[in-house]
Amino acid sequence: MAALPDEALELLESWLPDNDEPARPRMQLATVDSEGRPDLRTVLLSEWGRDGFLFHTDATSRKVRELAANPAAALVLLLAGGERQLVVRGSAERAGAREEARAYARRSPYVRRHAWVNTPEVARLPRAERVAAWSLFGAEHDIDKLEAPATWVGFLIRPDRVTFWETDPHAPSHRLEFTLEGASWSRAHLPG
Repeated sequence: MAALPDEALELLESWLPDNDEPARPRMQLATVDSEGRPDLRTVLLSEWGRDGFLFHTDATSRKVRELAANPAAALVLLLAGGERQLVVRGSAERAGAREEARAYARRSPYVRRHAWVNTPEVARLPRAERVAAWSLFGAEHDIDKLEAPATWVGFLIRPDRVTFWETDPHAPSHRLEFTLEGASWSRAHLPG
């Protein structure tokens, strides 16, 4: 797939936080199950760039199974208090091991511990026992010295369509959409 055009990258630079900022925006990730039904959940945007948008998750999750069976995915990011919306449609592919390790190291201590403790076994426990498992793991491990668990995986969503929507208090809302057509990107202004 062709990388995003310069104009789209310039807009992303003005809309999204720099990849080095520790606070990461939340985004909605849509996948498709084996019956063709959509599924939606919230994930953190790890990084973005010319090739697409990265997120990381647990390898045993439903979203990973769905992306393995059908890499079609969509993302929605609500920005600037809901006055801007970024919608991305594309295909998911696994991130490399180096990128996954780097993303894990940059996550907050909470997210890094969560990657270790949030297992199916712990999820089935009553709340008091989940709290105890969380505390015990924190007492027994220095989270700053732990590498990512084997279940920590990343995905790159390579876009074939990126839509920038923005409200305007003095005019109708507006969409600027970039669509991959063959090896090049088209650009269209659309009603909001």
